[in-house]
Amino acid sequence: MAQLGFFLGSLGGLLSVAFGAFGAHGLRDRLDAYSLGVFETAVQYQFYHSLALLIAGLLLVQFPASSLLKSSVVLFVLGMFLFSGSLYVLSFTGIRWLGAITPLGGLAFIAGWTCLAAAGWQLLGQ
Repeated sequence: MAQLGFFLGSLGGLLSVAFGAFGAHGLRDRLDAYSLGVFETAVQYQFYHSLALLIAGLLLVQFPASSLLKSSVVLFVLGMFLFSGSLYVLSFTGIRWLGAITPLGGLAFIAGWTCLAAAGWQLLGQ
């Protein structure tokens, strides 16, 4: 799970930079201001949680048995898929009902951070 977290965090960071550059240079004249803002929000949250995945992956190297760290990896990936993924699709298609999926990704992010915090509390208290 440590390798997966580190790999997906690195891949997510790479894609965040690529999507951010694409948004800044390739989409500015193609999307309206609202859709471009939605796209930029997706990029930001993907990048932040890519860093969180890297942290969780690195911690899992030191604490491979931590179910809380493993859960945080799964929840961050799920959150990136649901939150950022729904916003990417929304920005390109304008399908508004996709906005109903986005909060589920936000809840996954919150749960991931909660697991990461609980793991830190548990592991640092040893």
